Amino acid sequence: MSAPAIRVEGLCKTYEIGSKQAAGATFRETVVDAVMQPLRRLTGRSAAAEPTETFEALRDVSFEIQPGEVVGIIGRNGAGKSTLLKILSRITAPTKGRIEIRGRIASLLEVGTGFHPELTGRENIRLNGAILGMTGAEIRAKFDEIVEFSGVEKFLDTPVKRYSSGMYVRLAFAVAAHLDPEILLVDEVLAVGDAEFQKKCLGKMSEVAKGGRTVVFVSHNMGAVEKLCSNAIMLEQGQIVSAGACGTVMEHYLATRSFGPNRNSRNSTRIDQHLVVSGFEVVPRNPRSGRPVAITITLEAQQDASLTEFCVLIFSARGTRIAIFDLRLTETVPCQLAVGKTDVSVRLLELPLIEGDYTFELYCGTETGTVHLRDIFEFTVQPKLQPTPIIAYPSEARGHIDLEFKSSLLQSAHVENIAE
Repeated sequence: MSAPAIRVEGLCKTYEIGSKQAAGATFRETVVDAVMQPLRRLTGRSAAAEPTETFEALRDVSFEIQPGEVVGIIGRNGAGKSTLLKILSRITAPTKGRIEIRGRIASLLEVGTGFHPELTGRENIRLNGAILGMTGAEIRAKFDEIVEFSGVEKFLDTPVKRYSSGMYVRLAFAVAAHLDPEILLVDEVLAVGDAEFQKKCLGKMSEVAKGGRTVVFVSHNMGAVEKLCSNAIMLEQGQIVSAGACGTVMEHYLATRSFGPNRNSRNSTRIDQHLVVSGFEVVPRNPRSGRPVAITITLEAQQDASLTEFCVLIFSARGTRIAIFDLRLTETVPCQLAVGKTDVSVRLLELPLIEGDYTFELYCGTETGTVHLRDIFEFTVQPKLQPTPIIAYPSEARGHIDLEFKSSLLQSAHVENIAE
């Protein structure tokens, strides 16, 4: 057997919350820290005196991925998936452990990773190719194919800081997938694109894998993972709890997800530096199919904020997007938020979901950018009260949506022709 494309042994990543870590500090963090030092001395505080709390993002993670293998990394929010990909991409360093990587890596971890905002799309293609170690001739040979796949030809000479998040992802994925990496790392950012582009991306990743290259794919969409990946790794609280054949690992993941009356994934979730979601209430907590549902989302602003986009999304337990409520289609958004708490109210007149487990998610936009907040609230839909004694087909046979409909039966009389 050939040597593995990726070998990870005893990998650990620990963060100290509340203090600056010297290792890996960015230039910006260094400058800010230097400016803050005189203020700390005046107030009697120092960086060393600040309270710290240790958080283990990854704990003793070990695995191997063979060349040409397509592996899905799955798990709940905060399980350590993105941290693992950042370490594999050498964006951040591990606290402990050993990593061996054989081959050139291209990664797409978050919108804009590896792009310089002041450079145009054309210039960023060349920059990314150079970072991957490609020659000018190799970049030129792939250039037209990248542009055609991304669909941003009209804006190719526009600085990417003016791109929408969807355009960013289109170009970033096209660059990462077409510049011939031996190893392709892809995080959940594909969720930003439209359905047609997501289909193109999955097809391209499949093509990359069939070409003998290695793909590591992080996603909450179990359908995409099942379609693309042969093997999977499940992380939970920074540790591997299941690894092996994709179907087996996915069933373990779905079976261990907890959907109960007291399950709320997060008490506070940050939208940007000055705006957080501090509450998400659903009444009733576990609603019944076909009945009204009231949703109240509490936003807490530390300074005046502009809310430009706000969508409530419903996903199935397998990560399939079921519905979206875009508040831009109402008079609610866009809006200005004052300092303090603001409640956003959404009322569904009739919940059209088949009984089962689902999650609410949010897609929010402010002047500083957009963010997709996952697994905000998990709930279980109760079966619809049937007006007839007929027993409905099981939920797995009925999809996700319970449609209201009427039917009738019209029979015509049979007229017999009698030949004379």
